[in-house]
Amino acid sequence: MRHHMGRRLAGAASALVLSALAMGPALAEVPVVAPAEAGFAATGIEALSSEMQSLVDQKKLAGAVTLLARQGKVVHFEAYGVQDVATGQPTARDTIYRIASMTKPVAGVAMMILWEEGRWSLDDPVAKHIPEFADLAVATAGGGTEPQSHPMTMRELMSHTAGFDVSAGYEDDGLQDGDLQAMIDKLAALPLAVQPGTDWRYGPSVNIQGYIVEKLSGQSLDAFLKTRLFDPLKMEDTGFHVEAAKLGRVSAMHTYGDDGLIAPAGEVRAAPTSPPAFLSGSGGLFSTAEDYWRFAQMLANGGELDGVRILKPDTVELMRTNVLADGVTVDLYGPSQTGVGFGLDFAVINDPAAAGTPQGLNSFYWGGAFGTWFWIDPTNDLVFVGMIQNLRGSIPGAGTPAMRDISPRLVYDALSPN
Repeated sequence: MRHHMGRRLAGAASALVLSALAMGPALAEVPVVAPAEAGFAATGIEALSSEMQSLVDQKKLAGAVTLLARQGKVVHFEAYGVQDVATGQPTARDTIYRIASMTKPVAGVAMMILWEEGRWSLDDPVAKHIPEFADLAVATAGGGTEPQSHPMTMRELMSHTAGFDVSAGYEDDGLQDGDLQAMIDKLAALPLAVQPGTDWRYGPSVNIQGYIVEKLSGQSLDAFLKTRLFDPLKMEDTGFHVEAAKLGRVSAMHTYGDDGLIAPAGEVRAAPTSPPAFLSGSGGLFSTAEDYWRFAQMLANGGELDGVRILKPDTVELMRTNVLADGVTVDLYGPSQTGVGFGLDFAVINDPAAAGTPQGLNSFYWGGAFGTWFWIDPTNDLVFVGMIQNLRGSIPGAGTPAMRDISPRLVYDALSPN
């Protein structure tokens, strides 16, 4: 049996394996093949593991889980460090993380399931499905408003260009104080920040998509995701709440002390044990590395996993195709990200050289505010998932190592030439 346990002693590893097996299906063994079976150098995979462990040893990370697959074969799946520096509880491969904005691609797939069913089209005005948005005005520089130059479309909604402001622009509006309908009612009373299609702004667009999923399906967002995605893909630990019996597997949140070393983050809202009132398609899910890999691998396979088809191959290709108008750029952290476009709830690598990444052309990806990250590389048939849990963990220069730069370098260094 293959089971990677970081740098733990063999005896401790054996005990953990036995404990994991006793806990049942949630810890089902993921086969890990030799790197050469999927075109990787064993020394390169070891370098990836060593770098992750080094970041833990240097107290730059509390812990992490990383998973790498190619051609559908997992070649690396390891847990490092602790999931809580305050208690010393070791990280496990089934540690549960707040994945924050890695929820967005999941909500996007839910939307595309309904798109395949003919419930909506990309050129539909958003107001066709949310009448409250029919007459939204657009704020002007002088403090006034003007009409929309064209009705915002569903394509724009799914690419953060519908005209809504960045999330910080709504800090005083309480968009998540209530349910999804309450959010829609509040947004309907506010002007758009910019004309639809003219600017990429990372705001409430995917929460709005979650509302549309509910309206078109007749199900709550959590019920739709469970029945149409999580159950079919055997994502047993993914949802908007965590069962009470699993709370001990939820990672604590971490931050950095004045010395730049990892430390407990202090008071953080506990994981809910029942569905919250506000089901955030933008950032509400909890998940594990294995579960998210199953989701990502389904997409890498063109919409299918283990004989279960979620989307058609053409639909997946559409999701990873840039839809931004000329001159509109992705600028999550500022300045604009050269070589990067945006499809339907995914960023897309349009020009790897310009983007300064070794990731293959058309790689699509996203990450979460607490540092979780993933990418899918169709050029190299590769999937990577990484899980950490830090406040401001995705913000460059805020203390967390640049995992989204470090891991691609190591992964592609390990990839053997054809």
